[in-house]
Amino acid sequence: MSHAFRFLHAADLHLDSPFRGLVSLPEPIRGQVRESTFAALGNLVRAAIAERVDFVVLAGDIYDTAERSLRAQLKFRRATEQLAEHGIAVYVVHGNHDPDDGRKAKLDWPDTVHTFSSAEVECVPAFDRRGRLVAHVCGRSYPTAAVADDWSADYKVTRDDVFHIGLLHANVDGDADHGNYAPCTRRQLAASGFHYWALGHIHTRRTLHEDPWIVYPGNTQGRSVRECGAKGCYIVDVTAAGRVSMRFHPTDALRWFRETVPIDTLRTEQELRDAFAAALERCRGLAEGRPSFVRLDVEGRGPLHHALSRGSILQELIDDIREEEARRAETDAPDFVWIESIRLATGAEIDRESILGEQSFRGDMLRYAAALREDPERARSFCEEALAPLLAHPKAGRLVAEMLREEADDLLRAAEELALGWIADEEAEGFGA
Repeated sequence: MSHAFRFLHAADLHLDSPFRGLVSLPEPIRGQVRESTFAALGNLVRAAIAERVDFVVLAGDIYDTAERSLRAQLKFRRATEQLAEHGIAVYVVHGNHDPDDGRKAKLDWPDTVHTFSSAEVECVPAFDRRGRLVAHVCGRSYPTAAVADDWSADYKVTRDDVFHIGLLHANVDGDADHGNYAPCTRRQLAASGFHYWALGHIHTRRTLHEDPWIVYPGNTQGRSVRECGAKGCYIVDVTAAGRVSMRFHPTDALRWFRETVPIDTLRTEQELRDAFAAALERCRGLAEGRPSFVRLDVEGRGPLHHALSRGSILQELIDDIREEEARRAETDAPDFVWIESIRLATGAEIDRESILGEQSFRGDMLRYAAALREDPERARSFCEEALAPLLAHPKAGRLVAEMLREEADDLLRAAEELALGWIADEEAEGFGA
């Protein structure tokens, strides 16, 4: 290593993501959501130019689907042209969402763009703005959407005196929340001789190892409440001695949050609305001027539980707040906060610990529910048995199965609270034990 340099590492742009499930949003909110992945790309380009990076590495899933809409391809081409105008090269691999066998328009790309082959690992030189060799970038694109092989051993150091960057779209150490594509381990990557592994595929920002650096930058734009918080890229500085330092740079055009609203101390509908408003203001502050979406988790035990679980109060409150935020968006206020949904997990005012110690039907029920939550496999089997007719339905089955994967614990808790509520109602009417 003889020259210091700077590069930008990003991944998982998912350009032209359809944001399914948000089609009923009012304009102009819907328009901002639809354009957010492109806005994030624009923010990435501006960051690269402002930070005077020498080159950009993009670790897969540039496009959201293998079909690669023409609009997305044209937008990405224009972004690379803007970077080329500032002397910034771009190195690209494609991942499971945009594999090499997907739809590719015949477009003329700047000479500063290198898209890695899907046939084998390639290594190409990378230069700084003065034309000096500063690194070798190695990468391979996905030939098809599903890559089950470990490619890490095919990445070879070509020169001992050059900084090596491995550009890889992969599941390192088998993250269960993501497809197990191009699986490999931290140990393998750390022992490879590469100085920096520029990873893609996992949408959560993570540094798996330092010196050598093994880094997931996360995606550039959150696309649902499962992708909360700031999203962006890393600006990576490498000294002449090869020492690495990183700075996170947000690129997201809108931001996702999940807020908990406890009802334990709330007594009136006004207090609940004020609690919702406070949660939205917290999100507004954290979004730093961006629009944002929030899922509110309404939890706890209190006197409002009965009204919330049986009436239309919750929906009316949501509608009222949404109308207010829609008016804000219509005045071009950039920092509206939209309630994406509300998860209701409240309970009646009962002494749960006391009931757990009872030798009664409700005590048995609570103990059984607690045992299920401590054994995920048993809980899944219980839910599958209870929901067997729905799971067998030709249309609803797939949706119910997906819900079970993501919300089994929530379903168990809701069933438990519903049963406790029925028992409490019967006791109040003089039928309980």
